[in-house]
Amino acid sequence: MSFIDEINPVNVLIVGASQGIGLGFVKKLLQDDRIAKVYATSRQPESASHLVALAGEYSERLICLEMDITDELQIIEAVQKTRTQVDKLHLVVNCVGLLHENNLQPEKSLRQINSENLLRYFQINSIGAVLLAKHLLPLFRHQERSVFATISAKLGSIGDNQLGGWYGYRASKAALNMLMRTAAIEYKRSCPKALIVTLHPGTTDTRLSRPFQGNVSAEKLFSVERTVTQLLTVIEQLQEGDSGQFFSWDGSRLPW
Repeated sequence: MSFIDEINPVNVLIVGASQGIGLGFVKKLLQDDRIAKVYATSRQPESASHLVALAGEYSERLICLEMDITDELQIIEAVQKTRTQVDKLHLVVNCVGLLHENNLQPEKSLRQINSENLLRYFQINSIGAVLLAKHLLPLFRHQERSVFATISAKLGSIGDNQLGGWYGYRASKAALNMLMRTAAIEYKRSCPKALIVTLHPGTTDTRLSRPFQGNVSAEKLFSVERTVTQLLTVIEQLQEGDSGQFFSWDGSRLPW
């Protein structure tokens, strides 16, 4: 039985919900009548048209929040707004991630290493997640089972790195895994019912992966809907000893 079946009402927060996997989670969870409230963050609400449309349709259950996870003050403000309405969360999924943007592309060799780009990768892929862990802690300090999941990537596995390249993305995801494992140890002391995990979603057909899908076979390129369903299955099957672990979309554990 899923931990969600044991709780009523269930409150959820999806971070990075304007598009891709985050928006997919919002859509899927709104169809689930076990879920009472879905809080959904986006960096620029004015460009999150799909999310805003859903909020109009599900005005009682979907609450949109503005949050840039590189800005700690915005995290604090979004958490405070959430706490005025609910005193606990049962599922948080952080879907924010950066692989490429404007002048930033994954590095193919050391020649392309750029300190500004490296800092940008770490700021979004690593630091933002641990700032969330810092400020969400009070909402996990309750006696019901809960999960804080962050989307990582198999490319962040040091043990699995056979091809090299993509320095900033790989290193920032490896740092994310370490930060969340460390947070899981602290949460176990203060929020013993909360599990923290990092998840590899597989290659999903989103804007993040689109420029790099050429070498991906059709059966290994997942739709957003399939990815969300697979990750929710992993989340719902988590056991008490799984906190601090790194899981693939099929539920298998990945090497650090």
